[in-house]
Amino acid sequence: MRPTAADLLTLEYFEAEPASMPIDKYEQHHIILNLRDEPHRIENWRDGEHRDFIYHKNEIIVTPAGVESGWKWHVKTKCIIITLDPAKCEKFAQTELGILLSSDQLKDLPQFLDEDITQSGIQLKESLQCDLGSQVIFESYARIFLTKLILKYGLQKDEYDFSKSFTARHYKQVLDYIAVNYGKNILLEDMAAQANLSPSHFARLFKQTIGQSPYQFLMSYRIEQAKKMLGSPNKLIVDIALKCGFSDQAHFSRVFKKIEGLTPKQYRQKDEK
Repeated sequence: MRPTAADLLTLEYFEAEPASMPIDKYEQHHIILNLRDEPHRIENWRDGEHRDFIYHKNEIIVTPAGVESGWKWHVKTKCIIITLDPAKCEKFAQTELGILLSSDQLKDLPQFLDEDITQSGIQLKESLQCDLGSQVIFESYARIFLTKLILKYGLQKDEYDFSKSFTARHYKQVLDYIAVNYGKNILLEDMAAQANLSPSHFARLFKQTIGQSPYQFLMSYRIEQAKKMLGSPNKLIVDIALKCGFSDQAHFSRVFKKIEGLTPKQYRQKDEK
């Protein structure tokens, strides 16, 4: 079974007045993304070393599992804290990206500036807070964040620079486009145009990050929306099929069964029991 990105991380938006946290050692990796516009002073005790520094917007601090760490901040903080399960993170890196990620790699780059990774964390937070909520979209943003973070550690600089050509903002443009237009006929060229990339380049980077081809993702999103509509017994299945962008009911049923293991009619009957 493919590892689910959303299952291996937790996210917390953190705002707090000047204060401190005692030195402790955690079983998970901690990733801190700074959202505050103004540079500000932070103190960090990390495995016995005292770090006193100015923290800038879009700077990221990584504290790997097993590292003793304590904090003191001198102004009100504004940041996102993402925790990662180390074993699941390593498995994701290896099976999904073909990268062996060691704990030493995380320790070797404790702090760096990366607006793209910060932006992907913000998008993950916003998708989590969205009232309409889409598991397909949330999983995609989780994968974007994890992939960009892991590639930062696991690739040579020239390879990493190439992967950055498809930024977190590009992904958001593509996912927003799909969310608005999923009921229409969407071509690969249409999705690639949202990121201003060639279709082949777009398809390769999209699958590398999301874990599905653009077409597979589009079908998954359409089926997720169809499942919501099937909860209304007065809606005809053929109308749902057309509203979700399928050419006819037969096409809809084939794709639905391939993804869910049931036909739309069987899914609706199961839901009614």
